[in-house]
Amino acid sequence: MKSPTESTMRIAVASDHAGFAVKKNLVPALRAKSFSVTDKGIFSDEPTDYPDLAAKVAQAVNQGQAARGILICGSGVGVCAAANKFPGIRAAICHDCYSAKQGVEHDDMNVLCLGSRVLGFELLHEIVMTFLDARFSGENRHRRRLEKLKKLEKQNMNSDCFRKRY
Repeated sequence: MKSPTESTMRIAVASDHAGFAVKKNLVPALRAKSFSVTDKGIFSDEPTDYPDLAAKVAQAVNQGQAARGILICGSGVGVCAAANKFPGIRAAICHDCYSAKQGVEHDDMNVLCLGSRVLGFELLHEIVMTFLDARFSGENRHRRRLEKLKKLEKQNMNSDCFRKRY
């Protein structure tokens, strides 16, 4: 199987105002490595609401417009919480390469969430590349766990469940 750097992987990227400067540098760096990047916003450092941007990336991944997503806010927490509200999205905050790699290999993570106020750009870039180069292992134990995640998602991500709680 080809690695993403050997073929064009489609990636959706977005940030809120806290992550804008990082995204502004990350997008061209990824394009220079032959990734097909769709920038879902924002396009200035004007204050914005992270759920709106997380929704754009989650929808792009769910609709097959992107194989993976990258979201950046100040801590990574807000965009991660928002992205995980979408069925089929397995988003995680990763501030180290091990988590980014294992998140894909073991958990089939499809959206990487990063904190611009937590990471320097060089480490952030290394984490992104690790995430993009990783592949789901497909091992039986990982498939079994992924099926359990999908079952939990199906059981708990319906409107009746949310009406009772909220």
